[in-house]
Amino acid sequence: MTSAVAVAALVLLSSLTSPAEATTATIDVRHRLQQIDGFGFSEAFGRADIMHGSQGLSAPKQREILDLLLSRTSGAGMSILRLGIGSTSANSIQPEDPGGPDAIPRYVWDRDDESQVWLAQQAKAYGVNRFYANAWSAPGYMKTNGDEANGGSLCGLSGASCASGDWRRAYAKYLVQYAKFYAQEGIRITDIGFTNEPDYTATYSSMRFTPAQAVEFTKVLGPIAATARLKVACCDSFGWDHQAPYSKAIEADPVARRIVATHTGHTYASPVSGPLPTSKRTWMSEWSPNGTTWNENWDDGSGYDGFTIAQAVHTALTTGNANGYVYWYGASVGTTRGLIQMDGDNYHVSKRLWALANYSRFIRPNATRVGATTSNSNLQLSAFRNTDGSLAVVALNTGTTDESISYTVKNSAATKATPYLTNTTGNTTAQPPIRLAGGKFTTTIPARSLITYKLTP
Repeated sequence: MTSAVAVAALVLLSSLTSPAEATTATIDVRHRLQQIDGFGFSEAFGRADIMHGSQGLSAPKQREILDLLLSRTSGAGMSILRLGIGSTSANSIQPEDPGGPDAIPRYVWDRDDESQVWLAQQAKAYGVNRFYANAWSAPGYMKTNGDEANGGSLCGLSGASCASGDWRRAYAKYLVQYAKFYAQEGIRITDIGFTNEPDYTATYSSMRFTPAQAVEFTKVLGPIAATARLKVACCDSFGWDHQAPYSKAIEADPVARRIVATHTGHTYASPVSGPLPTSKRTWMSEWSPNGTTWNENWDDGSGYDGFTIAQAVHTALTTGNANGYVYWYGASVGTTRGLIQMDGDNYHVSKRLWALANYSRFIRPNATRVGATTSNSNLQLSAFRNTDGSLAVVALNTGTTDESISYTVKNSAATKATPYLTNTTGNTTAQPPIRLAGGKFTTTIPARSLITYKLTP
């Protein structure tokens, strides 16, 4: 036998006796992790008006976009709507100073709120019952800089005195009144936020709070919000790690800790790197990736394609243990980083929508994340048990080759797994169902692809 032949024979023998280790994955329903509140989006800053107002899309196009965002059978099935509480003279419920913080309020209500009322009513018809109303700023007359934009602080907070007086209680009542107006339109606001990115000064609606000031105002708002059965959320910092000092300050104060139901952080300035320092609910409450052009691609390396969103959602749920995930714009215009681009009476859909849909359509409110482990470092895996007993197993193959995965599902009565594929060609597209045998099934995940397996008895 020649040397070359001997080497070839050894290679063949090795391949027969030591096959490459197969990828395995285990789902354990009894290993319970965090509960999921839902997934959502916003149409604040007039985006709902672009969709529905006098210059908005035609009714059929509106319905198509609503289906894409809210339908549980053909779209993303979003379950949280984030509403922007306006503070400008054009959209505030009290555009003018009533005469001081102790004067009788002079609220106004147009029953429209830049078409956000219409959008909320539509969302409710799709089954949404979680409405998060969030203020970017108080009206300018309540602030140290006299302007609803460009930062400034709420008059009356420690270190923020104003000649006009202490506006803390008036601002709290203002926020609750906004929720009361929505109740008149058949929408129950469930969550209220008094600040957005309190550590960032923007040229548009913005207002600063230090962590200590956020704690201070929480204790003013809490009793007033409780009368309207509103859950208080704080503080929507512009970075996940940047939210940590606010959460720590709230946790350190026993009164504020009792009041704040949900700790909310964005991921612009810092990504999710771990859980926030609280045992309360946490939401990734706003983000869209950086990008200067409209992008509909799945996986182009741009950092604002669909693949990027899939990874971000996975990280928030598994590394951050987030209970909720709220994207920024559902539909916007121009070079938007939203999920959908409105274009006159037309629209375009980004793969970002379908990346999110693989989570939001199948992981329903009050689901519980359960144990999910795999031997393959290229496989980003998570699993969730819904209240109806179904399981959603979400697998993102970050590798450049197809992967055959052998799943073992423990402590479940599931007998069928229906895969839904998102990649360059798939848009949360249903694939042929797979039968489980003894709690096991084997399937192949294409390279750079996202699959959600819906497991049912």
